[in-house]
Amino acid sequence: MPRISIWFFAIAVLCALTGMVWGSIMGATQDHLLYPAHAHLNLLGWVTLSIMGGFYAIAAAPIGRLAWANLILSASGAIVMAPMLAYLLNGHEAQMGPFMPIPEGLSIAGMLCFGINVVRAGRKAA
Repeated sequence: MPRISIWFFAIAVLCALTGMVWGSIMGATQDHLLYPAHAHLNLLGWVTLSIMGGFYAIAAAPIGRLAWANLILSASGAIVMAPMLAYLLNGHEAQMGPFMPIPEGLSIAGMLCFGINVVRAGRKAA
């Protein structure tokens, strides 16, 4: 398996474990205020990074700098967005709201890198 896939999966597992513990805490305390942040961590961190790692594991295309940019941008977006969203949901809209486009932009840029790599792999396969 390519090294990039290992990195995607390793970060995805850390996000999943964090999300599971966070979800358990929310369930135990019956305080579900932060569930949107929990969901973002699970979807962007666990699910999206795992899918990307799987793609790079099976893609026949060579893995280059754009794949590593995909990893850095996507992982950073997921990891930064969850605590920022949690802080925002705790009533700090004025302080956090203006900065939310940063992790959102990282996540979108990561997905654009991924999309380009998918198209490149498709062209090489055809």
